[in-house]
Amino acid sequence: MGKVTGFLEYARTPTVWRPALARAQDWAEFHEAEDESLLQQQAARCMDCGVPFCHTGEVINGAASGCPVNNLIPEWNDLVYRGRWREALERLLQTNDFPEFTGRVCPAPCEGSCVLGINDAPVTIKTIEQSIIDRGFASGWMKPREPRKRSGKQVAIVGSGPAGLACANQLNQSGHSVTVFERADRPGGLLMYGIPNMKLEKSVVQRRLDLMSAEGVRFVTNVNVGRDYGADRLTSEFDAIALCGGATRPRDLSIEGRELSGIHFAMDFLHQNTRSLLNSEHRDGQYLSAKDKDVVVIGGGDTGTDCVATALRQGCRSLVQFEILPSPPPERATDNPWPQWPKVYRLDYGQEEAAALHGHDPRAFAVLSERFLGDEHGSVRAVQTVGVEWTYEIGGRPQLQRVAGTEKQWPVQMVLLALGFLGPETDGIISQLDVAIDGRGNVAVDSDQMTNIPKVFAAGDMSRGQSLVVWAIADGRRAAKGIDQFLRSEAALR
Repeated sequence: MGKVTGFLEYARTPTVWRPALARAQDWAEFHEAEDESLLQQQAARCMDCGVPFCHTGEVINGAASGCPVNNLIPEWNDLVYRGRWREALERLLQTNDFPEFTGRVCPAPCEGSCVLGINDAPVTIKTIEQSIIDRGFASGWMKPREPRKRSGKQVAIVGSGPAGLACANQLNQSGHSVTVFERADRPGGLLMYGIPNMKLEKSVVQRRLDLMSAEGVRFVTNVNVGRDYGADRLTSEFDAIALCGGATRPRDLSIEGRELSGIHFAMDFLHQNTRSLLNSEHRDGQYLSAKDKDVVVIGGGDTGTDCVATALRQGCRSLVQFEILPSPPPERATDNPWPQWPKVYRLDYGQEEAAALHGHDPRAFAVLSERFLGDEHGSVRAVQTVGVEWTYEIGGRPQLQRVAGTEKQWPVQMVLLALGFLGPETDGIISQLDVAIDGRGNVAVDSDQMTNIPKVFAAGDMSRGQSLVVWAIADGRRAAKGIDQFLRSEAALR
């Protein structure tokens, strides 16, 4: 695949991002378009490796390995190298409904399991993927494709995030009539409001929604299924139902002072900011503002990074991000072997911007938040922390120990809790439908994503728990196949 000796001739070139200081001043996407000749050169690095682990999509000892949607990566790398872009697009769309999303926001477990990555820098798979689909839209190749024949079956998708959209796209192409319900004022779920504009420009999301609408998918917004649209009505009007509402119960931090004002969940902060940006370019003031405040982000991961980048753009005075785990090593540890995703020290876009603006990585590692301190008005004024050490025993769970003498108070007027999610909200449509919940608090499903209730399926974070966009797409596709098999004697989706 690619040029046989390409991996020997060409070094990996980093993905092109706009300069950190410049991009931190606006809300435009931070990705830069790549030069075509450079992309072809990078695709040439793809090896004829015999067993391409990049598209395996496995979980090994709890760590992702390879592409969950099983992208045919060596094939479209070869086509890009040869300048056959339209064929590369056709290959890409065989496995991934939305490469314009994964090419921007996925951490690329495919690159972590690239065979070349065993002893060299892996192929720039993610960048090439984004470039293929962006070229497809720019060249006019992405035209509406309505199914030739409708099955007469009606399917309801509850939730319009990546799982719901993937499920809807697959079922619509199979000929079923699909209605997607979204409780927010715009469809897109996490893609629209959970991921900031500079990471995933909303015109990119809207472009895909418009294409799906033109292909026959019906979107219904401002409807909270389970409250505005009951389970009885849903089951009577539709032949199958897919629950794709995500894992939306945020993990809280139950420490002294939590009741103080100025402490917010990360998703409330991100959602309001993007909604105000889209509605009025922030002129309406309907968002939580970090301007001129000392900000503390508690929690790492993608959501924590997005909070960092958003607070910087809002004009915070200072910013620190607490991580309870120690700083990752510069290279793979012995217990994190290839082809697992490498847990190594890296600067994501938000940390890179903070370092450019304030001169240092904003993260403080191995820090435990112990209590919030308030002022006379009931607002948070400081967070008290202590340093921690982790001890590991073979076969046992890691143990956390406080380090005496490391207590510290950090001034703060805004705290953003980015501690992950506990699972789906179970007091609405889930309880009305009486679907079973598994031991982790998620909707229990079988291998076809079907719940214990006939004709009711679930996909994405609602059944998997908090995970990556690419896993949500994979689950949505699997649910669509299960629904199609349920609705037909012979499945149309393979």
